[in-house]
Formats: sequence, structure tokens, C-alpha cells
Amino acid sequence: MGIELIASENFTSKSVMECLGSAFTNKYSEGLPGQRYYGGNVNVDKVENLCRDRALQAFGVSPDAWGVNVQPYSGSPANFAVYTALLQPHDRIMGLDLPSGGHLTHGFYNARGTKVSATSIFFESLPYKVSSETGLIDYDKLEEKALDFRPKMIICGGSAYAREWDYARFRAIADKVGALLMADMAHISGLVAAKEAAHPFEFCDIVTTTTHKSLRGPRAGMIFFRRGPKAPKAGVPEGAVYEFENKINMAVFPALQGGPHNHQIAALATALLQVQDPSFKVYAKQVKSNAAALGKRLMEKNYKLVTSGTDNHLVLWDLRPEGISGNKMEKVCEMAHITLNKNAVFGDASALSPGGVRIGAPAMTSRGLLEADFEQVAEFLHRALQICLSVQTSHGKMLKDFVVGLENNKEIEGLCAEVEAFAQKFPMPGFEMSA
Repeated sequence: MGIELIASENFTSKSVMECLGSAFTNKYSEGLPGQRYYGGNVNVDKVENLCRDRALQAFGVSPDAWGVNVQPYSGSPANFAVYTALLQPHDRIMGLDLPSGGHLTHGFYNARGTKVSATSIFFESLPYKVSSETGLIDYDKLEEKALDFRPKMIICGGSAYAREWDYARFRAIADKVGALLMADMAHISGLVAAKEAAHPFEFCDIVTTTTHKSLRGPRAGMIFFRRGPKAPKAGVPEGAVYEFENKINMAVFPALQGGPHNHQIAALATALLQVQDPSFKVYAKQVKSNAAALGKRLMEKNYKLVTSGTDNHLVLWDLRPEGISGNKMEKVCEMAHITLNKNAVFGDASALSPGGVRIGAPAMTSRGLLEADFEQVAEFLHRALQICLSVQTSHGKMLKDFVVGLENNKEIEGLCAEVEAFAQKFPMPGFEMSA
């Protein structure tokens, strides 16, 4: 038993896991409720309709104004279904650059121009970036780029951005260039549902999310889309309505996926009911407090955090001032039973040997840790970094040499024993642990 700090992971409930292991995994149900290719889907239809209703309720949006597809297998398929539905091949998109905290599916290509993501292969991508001084999104440069590039879609959302999103500013920029606006709230959807993060639905045309991160459900995805009449404004004909629903549903199936995973949908329906319980808001609030406490303690030790703190569930620790790469820190932490992940920071040339690590609070908050506990976690991380520095000094900077220095390392063994003793004090959600 150790300390789980990967920002994209969480511990879901026993009832969610029971759904994932249920008989719903046995049934094929291609199509939508009431429009299945296979027979025998009466109960599957009831569960999927229940899941869709609960999804809208969880995020406080009206079924008159929003629809949702709950069939995507995860977040990346959900994003690509939106692109398939609403864009033509080689249409232009803009998303946050990966080293700035964005996600692969937002159109990443590397410094050599290699198109890493299918999004950048099939569409023309121009990333926007954060400020090298503050680590914050540079909205002025984003607007300048958008006016020149004229994208068909702008994507707001990321996987390693610790601050709030200015959805109103994104909307204004999108309207200036005639772009669709999509929010990928995969990381922060639990905070959004609990009203502990800004609400993208007011400003965006499309909202996608995973369901297993801060939302604490099964591994799955959702696509929310506007429906009904468009708000009257310049350039919008009177009586115009949104036409996203059929296009997105067709993109999910039959264009990109086969039969939906009904056990996932049943599990998601269960998780979305839990999200609406008042205890979930308490949880989401604690996630933010814990991330802030951890970040504050690291900064008290004069370590550099990108954006100098956090508004959400994660911190991005820039290790370049310490002369250590993120993959070395990840390796030492893993040996000490602390899981986090190496992560690019702005200015990095390689995602395989990046300059930082990403640290998240959702999973350990699910296990009951509070602010003081996360301060102790920061102490463990500080010691792990000191071990990194010591080994690098004695064995050299090359990773193959560095790894040799980790073998039978007594400092790592001592840290691991303390981490395990600490972690054992906190129960594991979804499992009954024996004495």
C-alpha cells in the first residue's frame, strides 16, 4: 500500500465496481435507446436513459438546452467523435500546447513537426501556449493567433494546468473568428459538478469529459452538446437551432465505435448519483484544499511550482531549477511506493525526459487525507528529491547510470517503509481490508 498522486487517477466506490463486473458486460446494444440493432435491450435502454438524465442533473443543465452521449469508451474517443462530427478533414483547430499543460488529443505535434496525435494528423493544429514568465495562458497571444489562423474550433481544457479557465474570454475569441468552442473538462469535471470550478456550459458549444478522474466514476467518457434554439445575435438567423445532436451520436456510433460498454454505462449512472450527494461537494472542496496545502509546503521549501500554486486538484512541479528530470523523480518515488508522473513543463523539448512532475490530490483525498496529511506527503516528496540529487551526484546524470545507483539504496528502502506505514492508516475505498 502506498501513496497515489497521479492526477488522472482516483479510487471509485464498491457499487461502481460491482456494476463493472455485472451481467451488463454480456450484452450487445449498438445504437441508442429505442433504436438498437440488437433485440433484448429493454433494461439496457432504461439504464442508458437513466445515465443520461443523471449526467445532466449532475452538472445542473437543462435537457431543453443540452443533450449528452454517454457511450464513449473514454475521453480520447469522446474528443475524436466531436471532431469527426463537426469538422471536415484538415479543418483548423487550436488547443493548449502539450508542454503548456494541454492534452495529446487537442492537436499536439512535437518540436520537429512530427504529428504525434491523430488529431494533428487529420486536422490542421496550431497550439496556443502559456506565458513563460507566469505559466498562465496568454489570452492576448491566443486571440492574436486565432485572428490569424481562423480555426474552425477552439478547445479549452488541459491535463496539467493548475489554474481556472476564463471561458468568457474563450467565448469572445471564438465569436471573433467564427469558431466553435469546446471544453474538455476531463480533469476537473468533479470540481465542476460540485461547483468548485468554473462552469463551462454557460459559454461552450460542446463539453467533453472522462468520468474516472475527479468525478470518481468508472473509466468512460461523455459528450455534452447544445440543443434547441440558438440565442439571437449577429449572424444567427432567426429561428436557428443547434444541429450537434445527430452528428455527434452518429460519430460515436457507427462512425468510430461498435457496441457501447453497458457495464460502464451502468457504473457511470451509479457514480453520477453519488456525485449529487452533498458528501461529494465536501470531497471536491477537500481535494482543492489538499492540493493547495501540498503546493504551499513545497513552495515553503523554495521549490518552483508552475503558476506558483493551484486553483484545482493538481500542482505541476518544475524540477529544472534542481537539475533533476521528471523521469528520475518518478522512478525514485515509485521505488518508495509513491506514484506520480513525469510531466512536461513549458520550454521542454522532450515528453520522455521532461522537466517536471504532476501531482494530484483526488485519489488520496478519497482515502481520507486532509491538509496536514498532504503536508506530510510534501515532506516525503522532498526526501525523494534529495535522494535523486544524491544518486545523481554519485553516479552521474545519464539515466542508465542513475538507475544503477538506485539498486539496494538504503535511503529509498527507509523512505518506502515510512510511506507504507503512513499509507496504511487510510482505508482503501471499494475494498474491505482485512486486519
